[in-house]
Amino acid sequence: MKPQILMLQPYKPGKSPEDIQKEYNVEKVVKLASNENPFGCSPHVERALQNSFSLCSSYPDGAANELREKLAERLDVKESQLLFGSGLDEVIQTISRAMLREGDNIVTASNTFPQYKHHAIVEGCEVREIPLKNGAFDLDTMANAIDIRTRVVWICNPNNPTGTYVKEEALVHFLRTVPKNILVVVDEAYYEYVNKEDFPQTIPLLKEFENLLVLRTFSKAYGLAAFRIGYAVGNEQLIEKINIVRLPFNTSTFAQTAAVTALKDEDFLQFCAEENRKGLEQYAEALKELEVDYYPSEANFIFICTDESQRWFEHLIQKGFIVRPFPSGVRITIGTKEQNTGVISIIKSLMAEKKQIKAGVTS
Repeated sequence: MKPQILMLQPYKPGKSPEDIQKEYNVEKVVKLASNENPFGCSPHVERALQNSFSLCSSYPDGAANELREKLAERLDVKESQLLFGSGLDEVIQTISRAMLREGDNIVTASNTFPQYKHHAIVEGCEVREIPLKNGAFDLDTMANAIDIRTRVVWICNPNNPTGTYVKEEALVHFLRTVPKNILVVVDEAYYEYVNKEDFPQTIPLLKEFENLLVLRTFSKAYGLAAFRIGYAVGNEQLIEKINIVRLPFNTSTFAQTAAVTALKDEDFLQFCAEENRKGLEQYAEALKELEVDYYPSEANFIFICTDESQRWFEHLIQKGFIVRPFPSGVRITIGTKEQNTGVISIIKSLMAEKKQIKAGVTS
């Protein structure tokens, strides 16, 4: 066993709604902890999958050729610039396995998606974590942390769990300061939800920066989390080499079919993005009125700052809402309007209770 493995814990998914129902004796449970799409996926996906059942006994297309063709056309890139994985988790693992050696280091943020750190440690690497600045990546400090042992820089944009984003001007400046032999990975899992004009358009930047790799997924806005399919877009030669360590047949026939079908339904994607925007505005309005601190989000979740995150978590879960607690706050997936209203109502009661306790202590 690698000694560094003994330092780590396996990924532990949160409790299922069924577990919560039994444990807390609640009739209905809404899961708002994993940033899943509350509207599901395109209705066309189910019909497409029914036509794929006859292929159950055959291995999937190892190269995902149809999906590769459709996605390359959508992104205006070459088919050879795409690498597919069983969710972005596997893509991150594949990149780490291909790029990292014992004694290397990676540079990332201290409060971001944990799999960057996890896989670096598995490969025997040092992890240089730079604190967020106002909830966002501090690229200037990250640039100063890079040295001759740095192999990969990870940037989650928008960032998970804060929902904040790095602007295009800042990212381009950063890319121009990073040595060309260091890979910069920009994880855009929530790209389809972004509503800011100054958000980086990274795909065109691939022509200028050969050491840039862009990650995206079908798990979030497309609503295909159960199928586990994500992808990387980058320089052809880089993708070719990383592809060497990709597991064969790593994306299923059903995942490929679902993704191809979802790509065709632009109306559904736009509907989800618009409803998410309304949900973010719903939370922002309520939280400002309650004078509760939060990070403005460009993702499908909102991070509320509180030093009582465990209390919030317990209170919400007892009311049938599963959210994700962090040391400095709680992350809540944007749900339907009705679900958002339910959570906001509970937050209002929490704040009222806090005021009562504070008033009692003062008196």
